[in-house]
Amino acid sequence: MKLFHYLPVGVCAAAAALLLASCGVSKRSLKQSNRALTAALQASAQKEQAEALKLYSDTSIPQGEARKSVSRDNPGQTALEQTIIRWAIDSDPQGARVFYRVLSSIPAVVKNTNETYLMTTPYEETRAFNILGLTYNSRDVQIEIKVVKTGYEAQVKRFNVRQAIDQQEISSFFMLVPKE
Repeated sequence: MKLFHYLPVGVCAAAAALLLASCGVSKRSLKQSNRALTAALQASAQKEQAEALKLYSDTSIPQGEARKSVSRDNPGQTALEQTIIRWAIDSDPQGARVFYRVLSSIPAVVKNTNETYLMTTPYEETRAFNILGLTYNSRDVQIEIKVVKTGYEAQVKRFNVRQAIDQQEISSFFMLVPKE
């Protein structure tokens, strides 16, 4: 896969070398440009490797979990998909309906979901996320909580899933505003 990643650069370098040679550029200039190209490729590879090491050295990720990958067509492969956290949602006035949904910027891995009704406020429960395809690398997944009550404006808050996992809860208070 790395070969194909650098192939266009190599092809461009060869084409540039042929072009320069046909224009009368010396071998010395070609060698200098080849060295510069090699140095740039090595720097790019080192940067990519450093980013991968940074991800895999994250101490908040359990051993072996960072490299696991799943797709929405192959769920149930990671511990995070069934993570259990505390949910605590309240409002003033109480009795508002609570809905949640998953918002993902990586829908090929984690699906977006429709709103799911939980209960009325005050809502407190210990329950699983049930987010299929969720891994420790899925930092771009959010939970959207929506609170609705007749005669009041609907309110929405979003929570980062990784942060909720680290804190082991999603909790919020909604001060409902009457409709005018």
